[in-house]
Amino acid sequence: MTSRPNLATETLLEMQRRMLRIRLFDERASKMVKRGYIPGTVHTSIGQEAQVVGACMALRPGDHMSGNHRSHGHPIGMGSPLGPLMAELVGKATGVCKGKGGSLHLADYAVGSLGESGITGSSIPIAVGAGLSAQVLGEDRVAICFFGDGAANQGVLYESMNLASAWKLPIIFLCENNHYALSTPAHTVTGGRIVDRAAGFGMPGVRVENGQDVLAVYDTVSEAVARARRGEGPTLVEVMTYRFREHSEGLRINVDYRDAAERELWLSRDPIQMFRTELIEMNRATVEEMDALDAVIAQEVEDCATFALESPDPAESVAYDDLYSDHYELEDVL
Repeated sequence: MTSRPNLATETLLEMQRRMLRIRLFDERASKMVKRGYIPGTVHTSIGQEAQVVGACMALRPGDHMSGNHRSHGHPIGMGSPLGPLMAELVGKATGVCKGKGGSLHLADYAVGSLGESGITGSSIPIAVGAGLSAQVLGEDRVAICFFGDGAANQGVLYESMNLASAWKLPIIFLCENNHYALSTPAHTVTGGRIVDRAAGFGMPGVRVENGQDVLAVYDTVSEAVARARRGEGPTLVEVMTYRFREHSEGLRINVDYRDAAERELWLSRDPIQMFRTELIEMNRATVEEMDALDAVIAQEVEDCATFALESPDPAESVAYDDLYSDHYELEDVL
């Protein structure tokens, strides 16, 4: 890992802080879904925190981001408070979407999070729309969309890349290549390298081989963001990372589709532990300071879980609010 002396100590500590928040938030969400507090399931970013935080912190307030089905971490990477996020997972009225989005469809406009979706690749054109809006309005904003290696084979990505390139939109397409689309190894369904597909659209393609290094991701995405702000158009960034847990919490697959040696290798490259060690070696923090930070974030997550569980359920009277059209009882229209 490489030090970045041009980054302030507080910026480096904020990277660690946000990675810790994602890790502990997702671990707590995993426990809560298993205990029946969260309806449905959750998809955690455990193991992928460096690419989330490195990319999000390369942005600035006012920029936009769209996520995917594995996207509790992305709003946290953008700076979202934890309480309303956890409340959203539990389906409470205090959630970022008033309890109507849940784990798979939350958004937090306050930090530029335009939303996520359980439909593979569907959030990509949303980010393209945000980039087009910035261009048309003459606003100095950049958009980034996160998608997995599975979504890299969806046609909507290439339609979006084509438009973004033709119109030189300020957008970064970031592929979180964690090597598996659910249980399908990427190399069995993907021809060539995903990053090389950028050439077909006349845009740069950059691959971060060590996606567990938050600084490597930050540097790469920062360059793509700067290029977008200069009006030079989009960039495709492929980040090589790994999810430590199963595709979704509670999912039972009878076949062990991941090689044990591969798993152990990636587990030894925990992005949070790696960056903690680097910060200490860089003399940016002491062991005691890092331990204190761990404790602070652990308490934040406990507090957010308590906030969520103690929050009220949405009232029945708001069930039809926030829809595209008004709701009418059948007898009202007959």
